[in-house]
Amino acid sequence: MAKICFLGAGSTVFAKNVLGDCLHEESLRDAQVTLVDIDPDRLHVSEVMMNNINKNLGAKATYTSHLAKDAAKALEGADYVVNAIQVGGYEPATVIDFEIPKKYGLRQTIADTLGIGGIFRGLRTIPVMLEYCRIMEKVCPGALMLNYTNPMGILTGALQRATNVRVVGLCHSVQVCATNLCMMLGLPGDNLKWQIAGINHQGWLLSISRNGEDLYPEIRRRAQLPENRGKDDVRFELMKRFGYYVTESSEHTSEYVPWFIKAKAPELIERFQIPLDEYPRRCIAQIEAWDAMKGLLLNEESLSHDRGEEYASYIFGALETGAPYTFGGNVLNTGLIPNLPANCCVEVLCVADRSGIHPACVGNLPPQCAALTRTNVNVQELTIEAALTRRKDYIYQAALLDPHTAAELTIDEIVSMCDDLIEAHGDYLPQYT
Repeated sequence: MAKICFLGAGSTVFAKNVLGDCLHEESLRDAQVTLVDIDPDRLHVSEVMMNNINKNLGAKATYTSHLAKDAAKALEGADYVVNAIQVGGYEPATVIDFEIPKKYGLRQTIADTLGIGGIFRGLRTIPVMLEYCRIMEKVCPGALMLNYTNPMGILTGALQRATNVRVVGLCHSVQVCATNLCMMLGLPGDNLKWQIAGINHQGWLLSISRNGEDLYPEIRRRAQLPENRGKDDVRFELMKRFGYYVTESSEHTSEYVPWFIKAKAPELIERFQIPLDEYPRRCIAQIEAWDAMKGLLLNEESLSHDRGEEYASYIFGALETGAPYTFGGNVLNTGLIPNLPANCCVEVLCVADRSGIHPACVGNLPPQCAALTRTNVNVQELTIEAALTRRKDYIYQAALLDPHTAAELTIDEIVSMCDDLIEAHGDYLPQYT
């Protein structure tokens, strides 16, 4: 019987997707599942929801809830750990990430992966996850952690370097990238063969074919047609200039590079249809919808779940049964992509089976793609250094090297903004020297 611990189980819909999928995996239908969160109300909703789904699917899994202060009990003897925590929530943390940079004229869209928002989201999340990992090293040293929390590269890379826990980062963008691109451009999406490699949210679609035919020439042609304007403009522009398509959405991608969100060129915002302050809008909508959702989840005893595309249950199933499963995972760069820095966190195809997780050796990225990716890796690496050493100068340096931030602000403005952010975060950050 496998034991699964879900950290951040108050993310009820996501918990439903991951744990509901597990109930469709024969080797996990009798799993022992522990739910952990800081919010007792949301925790209760998730437990009731999962018990109803479990009953309606005829499974025999068991669920127990634990507040974060009792995480050691929840983690004890776990085989698998899913991480989906958000430190600081929408208020105050996300609001701080957006509003203070805005005072300096720095605008963002999602701000959870790179940029000044991604840096500070990483700085407040890494210490919490290090505490969980220290517990895991004691009570479940052989467990596999699947990290879904952003900033993916920063957080996963920090845990892989600073702990003995087996950690693999997972994201939604890899498994749908090729199919969605073909659908968007009116190309058939069946029988595709593709390869993606890079870093999280900037994985490069290195090749794509259908029934042996290379689709890239037609993809590049169609992406520039007038009728496809407004569909995916930032990524299509990057593909035009760098030759390859990236995995993450245009709104995300726009803030990973210095060319699209510019106060001195506001016409670019309209031209490339960039939704500024998009993540706060999503957060507000989710908060407003929670009360109605809560009532439904608590009272809908016939609630069920169909298996989706999240990687977790398929990986767990492969490890339990030995049947191989291929997925896009975030792992340390142990020579997998030689022209990216050693031991940075890269996203490559991996195979899970009974013996563990096996990342694929990709080889060099196209030189222009590697060069652009390194500008993002620089920020990730310095943010990790800041979190692990508690040295404030690494925070400044991460921000100074961030492509979007550096394109908009002066050195003095960036340092001052970081100081304001550090002060505003208060106890969500440890003391830096």
